[in-house]
Amino acid sequence: MAIDLQKMRAKLAALSGGGSKSKSSFWRPQDGEQQIRIVPTPDGDPFKNYHFHYNLGNNAGFLCPKKNFNDDCPVCSFASSLYSEGSDESKNMAKSLFPRMRFFSPVLVRGEEDLGVRAWGYGKMAYESLLNLVLNPEYGDITDPLEGTDLKLTYGKPPGASYPQTSFMPARKTSKLCSDMTDEQCQDLVDTTPDFNDLFDRKSTADVQAMLDAYLSDDATSEAASTETHKYNNSTPANNTSASNSVEDAFSDLLGS
Repeated sequence: MAIDLQKMRAKLAALSGGGSKSKSSFWRPQDGEQQIRIVPTPDGDPFKNYHFHYNLGNNAGFLCPKKNFNDDCPVCSFASSLYSEGSDESKNMAKSLFPRMRFFSPVLVRGEEDLGVRAWGYGKMAYESLLNLVLNPEYGDITDPLEGTDLKLTYGKPPGASYPQTSFMPARKTSKLCSDMTDEQCQDLVDTTPDFNDLFDRKSTADVQAMLDAYLSDDATSEAASTETHKYNNSTPANNTSASNSVEDAFSDLLGS
C-alpha cells in the first residue's frame, strides 16, 4: 500500500510546525478573503457559546464559573455590588467586569486542510449572520459532509471603522467536506476537531477569588481602574468603540496564548 501523504502532512503539522505554520487548536482569520467550511459536531450544534471575564488586571480572559458552570463567581458578585452602588463611576467599572459572550465553531480552512479542524472564535454579529444562514431553507445544513456549503469569509476594517468586521458569502454550489480524500482520510481529518470542553482552562471559585484579591490589592489597581472608568464613563460613540476594542484585543490575546 502506498504511503498516505495526507496523513503524513497532518503528522508533520502536529509537530513544531509545517514550514511557517504551527499546529494550533484555534484559527483566526486574516485580513481579506478566505474560504472556510463549518464542520458538523456529534451533538448537532456547531455553534458553541461561552462567557468570559476580561479587564481583571493583566489576566487574560477566563471562563466565568457562574455563567458557564453554575458555580459561584466572585467577579460577578463584585461587579454586581459595584453596580448596586449606583454612581456612574461604579456602574461603568462594573460593566467592564461583567462577563461577555463569545462564540466558537469548528472550521476547516480551505488551502490549510493539513492543519486539521480548528476552533474559530467570533462575536455576536457574526453569530447572528451564521444563524440566519443556517435557518435559510435555500441552504439547508451548511455543515453536511456531502452536500454542505463553503463560506467565503471577508475580514477586516471597513473604511472609517475602528475594529475589524466579519461578513460571509455562501458558495453557489454545495460541495463535499473532503472532495479529494478517501472516506478514511476524511474521517481522520474530522477526528482532528478540537474538544470544546478542553479548549479553555476551567477555573474554580477559589481560583477566581485569588485573581480578584490580587487585582484589588495591586498598588496599580486604583490607577488602572481610574483609566478604565474614564473610558466607560462617557457614553459617546467613540468611547463605546474604545470599549469594544478593549474586549476584542483581550479576546485576541486569549486565542493567541
